[in-house]
Amino acid sequence: MYEGVVQDLIDELGKLPGVGPKSAQRIAFHLLQADPADVTRLTEVLTTVREKVRFCERCFNVAEDTLCRICQDPRRDDTLICVVEEPKDVVAVERTREFRGRYHVLGGAISPIDGIGPDELKITELVRRLGVEPVEEVILATNPNLNGEATATYLSRLMRTMGLRVTRLASGLPVGGDLEYADEVTLGRAFEGRRVVDA
Repeated sequence: MYEGVVQDLIDELGKLPGVGPKSAQRIAFHLLQADPADVTRLTEVLTTVREKVRFCERCFNVAEDTLCRICQDPRRDDTLICVVEEPKDVVAVERTREFRGRYHVLGGAISPIDGIGPDELKITELVRRLGVEPVEEVILATNPNLNGEATATYLSRLMRTMGLRVTRLASGLPVGGDLEYADEVTLGRAFEGRRVVDA
C-alpha cells in the first residue's frame, strides 16, 4: 500500500478491464516517471474522449457525431445488418474487410445471472430499424459463449416472424488448431458447419 494520491492512482487504474493490482502499480509508476508532456497529452485525450465521443443514434457504435462513420457512408449495403454485442466487435468485423453492410450494437448480451435481460439491450431499437429500413438479412454475430448464444437464440425467434433471412456466424476450429485441444462444443460446431470440398 502506498500513500495518498499514488494509491488513489493505482486504485483507479485497477478498475480498468484486464488491469490487475500488479499491472496498475506498474502503469502508475510509469506515469510518475514519464515525461510531463506525455502525461499531459494522455490527460487531454481522456478529457476529449469523455467530451466528444458518444453513441451513434442509429446503430449505437461509438461516434463523434450523431451518426458514426459507417452509418454516414452511402456505399454501405442497407439490406444487411450485422448484430454485435459491443463497439469493439464492429472493429473486429471491419478488420476482415468481408462485410460491407450496416451494424447494430446491442450494448451487451442477455445474462440472467448479471440481471441483463432483453430490455437492458438495444433490441427494441433493432426491431424499430428492421421495420423502417430495407433490410433483407440480419447476421447475428454475438459471441460464441452461453450469453452470446442465448442472445442469438432470442433474436432469431423474435425476427422469425418478420420475414427476414436470419443467419449466424459460423464457428468451429481455428486455423492452426489441433483436434485434440478442441472442446466438445467447438468440435460439434465444426461438424455442423462442414461444407463440400471443391476438387
